[in-house]
Amino acid sequence: MLLERVVDTSGRVAATRARKEKVSALAALLRELAPEEIETTVGFLTGEARQGRVGIGWATLAAIDTAGATTPSITIGELDAAISEVEATTGAGSNERRRVVLRALLSRATTDEVDFMRRLLLGELRQGALAGLMNDAIAKAAEVPLAVVRRAAMLSGDLGATARLALTSGEEALRAVSLEVCKPVLPMLAATATDVASAIESTGRSSVEWKLDGARVQVHRDGEEVRVYTRNLNDITERLGHIVNVVRAFPATSFVLDGEAIGVDDDARPQRFQDTISDFSRDTTPARNGLQAFFFDILHLDGEDLLDRPLAERADALARLAVGYTVPSVHTDDPEVAAAVLAESLANGHEGVMVKSLDSRYEAGRRGAAWLKVKPVTTLDLVVLAAEWGHGRRRGWLSNIHLGARDTSGDGFVMVGKTFKGLTDELLAWQTDRFQELATGQEGITVSVRPELVVEIALDGVQRSTRYAGGVALRFARVRRYRDDKIADEADTIDTVRALLGGPG
Repeated sequence: MLLERVVDTSGRVAATRARKEKVSALAALLRELAPEEIETTVGFLTGEARQGRVGIGWATLAAIDTAGATTPSITIGELDAAISEVEATTGAGSNERRRVVLRALLSRATTDEVDFMRRLLLGELRQGALAGLMNDAIAKAAEVPLAVVRRAAMLSGDLGATARLALTSGEEALRAVSLEVCKPVLPMLAATATDVASAIESTGRSSVEWKLDGARVQVHRDGEEVRVYTRNLNDITERLGHIVNVVRAFPATSFVLDGEAIGVDDDARPQRFQDTISDFSRDTTPARNGLQAFFFDILHLDGEDLLDRPLAERADALARLAVGYTVPSVHTDDPEVAAAVLAESLANGHEGVMVKSLDSRYEAGRRGAAWLKVKPVTTLDLVVLAAEWGHGRRRGWLSNIHLGARDTSGDGFVMVGKTFKGLTDELLAWQTDRFQELATGQEGITVSVRPELVVEIALDGVQRSTRYAGGVALRFARVRRYRDDKIADEADTIDTVRALLGGPG
């Protein structure tokens, strides 16, 4: 199929805010694709090539001057092959060889195709076809239940492969997709509650657990083989030898655990999140690694999947398996008891509690009301959209950052404010270098960046605003930390930000 058809669909999806129309346009295109084009095209339409980021910056693309063809001729396969060639081109002189490959392709492209390819390579293709919307489109195109598509995508961790399976083999093949030990699945996510009383009111009898300020890990064991994955499904087994040794001693031969890796000091107090992430990112030997794991859920045990079992049953199975390595918790529906657990968690240096319905299933990759996080300080995980060059003492640094929340309608990110507060000199230096690596353009003092970096922002609330498209702005926002363990698709939504408005004001 010609790339022109994909570009046209992308344009139509971006031009409408109506979810139904977006889904219909995407589904129509999916039905027309050859089997070998499905995975590639799903990647294009969700804003990222199947090869991921291949190291092409805006400066490289800006240096390629093309007039633009008048007749479309590039196929989906040709663009995919060119991206693969760019990915494989490394070493001395690779930048020029990459430009040669891209120039040859772009010289054959129409104006609209050039724009599409540039934005795809820069990670700026915000046409509104996010993963949730694509799930709907796959279900519609293949005429299978949406829940079946979602589950298969979550368990496989591959939306493109799920689309191909749905369109070529149908519902039965999707239902056959199951959890595989030593193959990571997307983690279940939590929504936010303002206090434990409202959380308990929402969830009923719940597991109230300390919220550890660590790094999310998923640990798989199959016999003697143990694999450890991040929340982004990256394999970090070699870095966490101590944790590997711990789980090899558990009294079972096959299991999948969800938990947190965290460093503690000599007084058993948690180390700073930044220090945990630093240890997380460092290649270490088992003898040197100080990170410990504490688990709060179990997805599989000795040949049996537990995802559809209620949390109460999963918690019992976990307690029997991981003795001494579970997150402290209390099962209750009493707000006062829950408040006492929160106070205990804070007194031990942690950041709050999780309140989880004991009836809840483990919904991989989903953020719902069954799991709620409660932290005394209101924080949001937002995405950096741009930054401004500083002046005075901050001259030469990219300082004032533009913050975006995920748009639940599928249109990328909605700006909700700016901040330069909470930034140390060390953090300013780091983000200046990182932002320039992610730069997609500059206008005046403002540098636009690929929406990849997630930053945790503390705030005193939000207020209604006509300045930003989302109708809401942050109040007294300040940077707490960058969340290297999260991707942009895990950032808080504009609906979550708006919910902080409370009553009229």
